[in-house]
Amino acid sequence: MQTLIDVILPVFLVIGFGYVSVWRGLFPVDGIDGVMRFTQSFAIPCLLFQAIANIDIGASFSPLLLISFYTGAATCFALGMVGARVFFKRDWEDCVAIGFCCLFSNSVLLGLPISERAFGADALSGNYAIIAFHAPFCYGLGITVMEVVRNKGQSFVHLVRAVGRAMFRNALVLAILAGFAVNLSGLSLPVAVNDALSLMVRAALPAALFALGGVLFQYRPEGDMKAIAMVCVIGLLIHPALTWSMGSMVALDNDLFRSAVLTSAMAPGVNAYIFANMYGRARRVAASAVLIATASSILTIWFWLGVLG
Repeated sequence: MQTLIDVILPVFLVIGFGYVSVWRGLFPVDGIDGVMRFTQSFAIPCLLFQAIANIDIGASFSPLLLISFYTGAATCFALGMVGARVFFKRDWEDCVAIGFCCLFSNSVLLGLPISERAFGADALSGNYAIIAFHAPFCYGLGITVMEVVRNKGQSFVHLVRAVGRAMFRNALVLAILAGFAVNLSGLSLPVAVNDALSLMVRAALPAALFALGGVLFQYRPEGDMKAIAMVCVIGLLIHPALTWSMGSMVALDNDLFRSAVLTSAMAPGVNAYIFANMYGRARRVAASAVLIATASSILTIWFWLGVLG
């Protein structure tokens, strides 16, 4: 119970504050859209850039960590697609969008603050290693499969262009690449620039959590409850269970193991809805799954924190 109170509830109270503020008309919806744009396009990219620029790549970017997390993520993508096709008879484009909901854990807005509160700021190197590949891997996989499904017979060059356009218009991906460039080059940022980044970083997670609450208010659950339940079970239970199994099998370092399992236990992120909306497919399932899984994850994260000790 103490873990629930000390680690999980503060994060979800900030989300709840954003939700209630929009619900009661204390904060405008277009204001929430502006805050979310600020965090997604500016503050969080600054956070990721600074973290990747300063991280010890040799110690943090363990192939075993990435294999453990992303094997589970890819498996859940496949399970979501097949489940949507077999059990709910959705067409393949809907199936890809639903699979993406099962694939894309909320590694930044939920994973970082909860991991930091649970294990401390010094234990986040594994989280940043996962996040560095998260958007590229998930969007790369999701867009590739969707483009294959939608454009049967199209050339390989067309497919590569479609994936590249989506990837290199993403501020998070660009920030991560810039962070790697600074890290690997050995450059040191000027003190004034680093201090400015630190100011942006301090605003990133609190503002993002508040905005997430406001965004979730707009995702009214309606219909497709069985498909939504499937997404919640795969994302909140099966993905962390698979990551746990893989991490145990390869004897992953304890700190990296906790980062991998806890990140995989996060609810689908807002990017799940963004992906569905980008293609106009399974939007109701994606929107409702983000809301319901985020609320449900209060209990499932508590469970996984208890298991991790």
